[in-house]
Amino acid sequence: FRRVLFRSPAGMEMMDRLCIEAVNDYLGGQEYPADAAAVLLVELDGQEAEVAVAMELATACCQQAGARSLRRAQQAEDRARLWQGRKSAISALGRRFPSYYLQDGVVPRTALPEVMRAIGDLSARYGLPVANVFHAGDGNLHPLILYRSGDPGVEERVRELGAEILRLCIDAGGSISGEHGVGNDKRCYMDWMFSPEDLATMQLVRLAFDPQALANPGKIFPTPKSCAEGAQRRAERPDLAAVEVF
Repeated sequence: FRRVLFRSPAGMEMMDRLCIEAVNDYLGGQEYPADAAAVLLVELDGQEAEVAVAMELATACCQQAGARSLRRAQQAEDRARLWQGRKSAISALGRRFPSYYLQDGVVPRTALPEVMRAIGDLSARYGLPVANVFHAGDGNLHPLILYRSGDPGVEERVRELGAEILRLCIDAGGSISGEHGVGNDKRCYMDWMFSPEDLATMQLVRLAFDPQALANPGKIFPTPKSCAEGAQRRAERPDLAAVEVF
């Protein structure tokens, strides 16, 4: 009976301690436990009986995983209060750090613990704080690399750290983009995921609909002219040479 009624949550969001601290300060109160390593927000929907069973099972899963406390939204106001911090997270972090670099990778949900630990290790190695606020339900990560643009050489370190985070995602069986796509910023890493033949085929499909290359020209695909990192990798690995189609 329970297996029939229970289905995936409608929403499942996570914020780490750095986000919690920023949100609590931003909202002027202790919205979330200040000493928690992370907060998980789970939203369930469906008919009343279905939600009751799903809530019971979700509670049991959280407790078995080591959750110290749980709060349930009984009214619409309670629900809005729980979500307020998640919706304010990036603004709250922006008050503390005037500059941030937001990534958008995705990994299998089973890889989340390992990837979170690895991101923490990278953050310590680069000396840059990384706040994690993301869609835990589908493994879509949004690490925010926080920095101050006036610090000497910081922007190069930020880009290098961002690239290493994307490499983590790929190595975990994920992708360099979970929902926001590839453009100027991430086209340099397309050849981490796709072969030259793959990229050539994508170009042909694109040109079939846009033969004059008028739509977002010069984006998405790595080229030696526009992507220094990609060009360097291709020089080191001739087998990764990009195939350009015009």
